[in-house]
Amino acid sequence: MFQGASSLTLDAKGRLSVPTRHRDALVTQAQGQLTITKHPHGCLMLFPRPEWLLFRDRIGQLPMSAQWWKRIFLGNAMDVDMDGTGRVLVSPELRQAVGLEREVILLGMGNHFELWDKATYEAHEAQAMQAPMPDVFQDFAF
Repeated sequence: MFQGASSLTLDAKGRLSVPTRHRDALVTQAQGQLTITKHPHGCLMLFPRPEWLLFRDRIGQLPMSAQWWKRIFLGNAMDVDMDGTGRVLVSPELRQAVGLEREVILLGMGNHFELWDKATYEAHEAQAMQAPMPDVFQDFAF
């Protein structure tokens, strides 16, 4: 279960250093193998390979009416391996697609991560915090 936010910096080659608190789990769960793809909200999703395979199978079963979403998720997926120092290369195509420059936020989202451009994430979060909570939280106790 991945959770928490990490402010990180992509290096000049577009490599992301996975926080140490997640490295052991990724090595144990997935032998350091990840898959990165686009998310419809303007970020990237990073999956440990076993979780990606489950997600990929679910996407593959969608009807033809979802064909473009299949293309977005599956057609843009890139398999990567963590190197010996816990870094993964985020391809130039994926970085450009979601506007990743240098400063990024890595969010643990349970079974996967989201990777956001820091300024974009902060703007979306500020907007969400100003909006009323969705109805789904109406009966939710904090």
